[in-house]
Amino acid sequence: MRTSAHLSSKATSDTPDIRALWQKDKDHFIHPFTDFSVFHERGCDLITDSQGIHVQDAHGKRFIDGIAGLWCVNVGHGRHEIGEAMAEQATRMAYFSTFNNLSNAPAAELAAKLAALAPAHLNHVFYSCGGSAANDATIRLVHYYFNRLGKPDKKRILSRTNAYHGTTYLTATLTGIASNNWAFDTLEHLVTHLSEANCYRRPEGMSESEYCDHLVKELEDTITRIGADNIAAFIAEPIMGAGGVLVAPPGYHQRMQAVCRANEILYIADEVVTGFGRLGHFFASEAVFDTQPDIINCAKGLSSGYAPLGATLISDELYEVLSTPQGPGGVLSTGFTYSGHPVSCAAALKNIEIMEREAICENVLDVGPYLEERLSSLSHHATVGDVRGSRFMMCLENVADKATKALLPVEARVGDRVAFEAQQRGLIIRPVGYLNIVSPPLIWTRGVVDEVVSILDDALSATTRSLAADGFL
Repeated sequence: MRTSAHLSSKATSDTPDIRALWQKDKDHFIHPFTDFSVFHERGCDLITDSQGIHVQDAHGKRFIDGIAGLWCVNVGHGRHEIGEAMAEQATRMAYFSTFNNLSNAPAAELAAKLAALAPAHLNHVFYSCGGSAANDATIRLVHYYFNRLGKPDKKRILSRTNAYHGTTYLTATLTGIASNNWAFDTLEHLVTHLSEANCYRRPEGMSESEYCDHLVKELEDTITRIGADNIAAFIAEPIMGAGGVLVAPPGYHQRMQAVCRANEILYIADEVVTGFGRLGHFFASEAVFDTQPDIINCAKGLSSGYAPLGATLISDELYEVLSTPQGPGGVLSTGFTYSGHPVSCAAALKNIEIMEREAICENVLDVGPYLEERLSSLSHHATVGDVRGSRFMMCLENVADKATKALLPVEARVGDRVAFEAQQRGLIIRPVGYLNIVSPPLIWTRGVVDEVVSILDDALSATTRSLAADGFL
């Protein structure tokens, strides 16, 4: 039984051009999160075309995109309007520095638009090139902020187990997924991890309300142990993404923020995934979770993946300190060559225009509950222990035993098996260990949801058979 989701070994029997391209990729491109146990033999699938909710590989096979590229192609593939906006800006002025009191029209327009869409107190935008860079830059600005306030000891950042905040040196440390940092160094002296908010695996006999109390108490105890004077910020995804699409118990985020506020600890919402419609709103923090973060980070859906772009939205209170000159000749000495890149900002402006014109957030609010309901019907499969998430951000957790929630052994590669069987049937979903994530373009309809659930139903049945045949069930 072949358990990888990759189909690329057939490239060796295809046309010379496809085989040559496959070989170049295998020989020279170091892919993010490469599984070298299969890559050396099979290489990668080459995705060459895309349109709407579909992508197509080099062999001409078409797939439903069940992961929106990577949480990001929110308005769907092949939007000519976005491509044309980027081309127009690239031919007019592709790039010029935003250092030293220089700017460009798309960056200025987008900053104003983001301020209008965000909670009312977040009126200032610092641009980066993606989610990792946005989170990394944020921590540097937070440390600078407290240094300017004369509180240089406030350096520690609180994150959570199984959080995902990026893969730069610092954000890899913020990321609490243990396997992400195997054999990599981290900056543990700057970061303390709290428990994840995992309702499926909460302590036996504990209600969700009691579980919320338990998690808030852990935060309070951690602050007591470390000292509020040593803690700068708490960073949290409104719903955890790559760590398992974990939805916290009701009231969790409000209560965590209240504890932070009481201890002068900044509250950072990592909305790299949840922002720009995935939960039915441009920003989920206030609209869904009733929180008012000091900082919101976004990327991915900001441009629907058409161009790399990240943004850090900063409160008026923080900006007042950050924007005060250090002294004669003192500047805010941080930023990137491509901060406020005009082509990326033009893509984001057109992306937001499409989302508003086509009521894409409203589509998520309408179709999202149906996706939740239909995916929940897959719980009848022997290996599906939990179906969780919200709106267009969903996850299946695969287990060996539903009663005990025991996991299958790693070598069973259950997530890969499900993804492979789904891909064989024309659907791409994301395997993450024993999990399978569904995070589609935000333009799915009820009809597409029905087609996807039918494919997954067959894929899960085939997976159960293969696990049994290989002695894992």
